[in-house]
Amino acid sequence: MSISRPRVIMTKADINKDNKIWYLISLICFYILRFFFGLFHKELTKKSFDAFMQFVKFGIVGLSNTIISYVTYTISLYLFQENNVLPNIDYLISSVVGFIFSIIWSFYWNYKKVFNHNEVHAEKKRGSWIPEFIKMLISYAFTGFIVGNGLLILWVRVAKISKYIAPLINLIIIIPLNFVINKFWAFKKTSDRDNKKNYRHMR
Repeated sequence: MSISRPRVIMTKADINKDNKIWYLISLICFYILRFFFGLFHKELTKKSFDAFMQFVKFGIVGLSNTIISYVTYTISLYLFQENNVLPNIDYLISSVVGFIFSIIWSFYWNYKKVFNHNEVHAEKKRGSWIPEFIKMLISYAFTGFIVGNGLLILWVRVAKISKYIAPLINLIIIIPLNFVINKFWAFKKTSDRDNKKNYRHMR
């Protein structure tokens, strides 16, 4: 027999004040959500607020990850072109370089802040983060190498789009795909286990 979780109404006092910038972001999101929930005569619950803020965190990390990936890509491509190194596949190699930097950056922040796995594994043995990293690496390899580079070849060779613009077009497909895979596969198992554990502590 399943037991439903109690509905906990979200209040301003529940917002974490440890970080001033994040507190401001959370406060803005709190008032926006409360306004929209109020339009439908619904109470904003802590569960709904936490779920939305996780999405916001993921979006912020994704945005910074995209910037790092693109900057690394353009710098690498510029260096390859300036030195006339592998001109036929310079954009593909640059994409790999950008991928390596972005995957490290993305995993660190998603693991530490978005899904809070850093705290979950704090008392476990060293290397307990490896399964999540492997799954995330597989998901990013799929979207970055297979889907991303496949689209790059399509944009550059078939559509004749600039090598500098093509990665930006990819974002329309890659970002939503990364979110779905990371949310519902790469970090899903541990997150579900943690939610059950936290609920047991509340009882």
